[in-house]
Amino acid sequence: MSQAYRHKNTSVSLVNYHFVWCPKRRRKILVGDLAVRLKELVESKTNQMGIEILALEIMPDYVHLFVSCPPRVAATQIVFRLKGYTSRVLRKEFLYLMRMPSLWTRSYFVSTAGNVSADTIRRYIDEQNKY
Repeated sequence: MSQAYRHKNTSVSLVNYHFVWCPKRRRKILVGDLAVRLKELVESKTNQMGIEILALEIMPDYVHLFVSCPPRVAATQIVFRLKGYTSRVLRKEFLYLMRMPSLWTRSYFVSTAGNVSADTIRRYIDEQNKY
C-alpha cells in the first residue's frame, strides 16, 4: 500500500516515524477506560498538529504509534507534545495516576520509515494485540 506524498508550494515529502513509549516503571496501567481515553487524546492532538496516524496500538505497558507528518515537525516535538498533553489530561481525569511521580518515562524510541518499510511496521503494530 503506497502512501501519497505531501505536496506544498516548494516541496514534496514523505516523512514517517515509528514511536514507542511506556509508563513510568513500565506499569501495566494502559487498559480499559484509560486506554480508550489515551487513544482519543493522541488522535485529537495529532490531528491538531497536522499529523496523520497510520497505526496506533495501546498495550497495557507501552504505546506504539506510526505517523506520517510534514517535514517541518521534528520527531522530538511530536513525542514531547503527545506525552506532555496526554499526561496532563489523563492525570486530571484519572486521579489514581496522581500517585505516580509522572505518567511517562522520559525515554522513548523513534525510528524513521520510508514507503517500503511502512507496511511492515504497520503489520507489526497491528499484530501486537494478537499475542
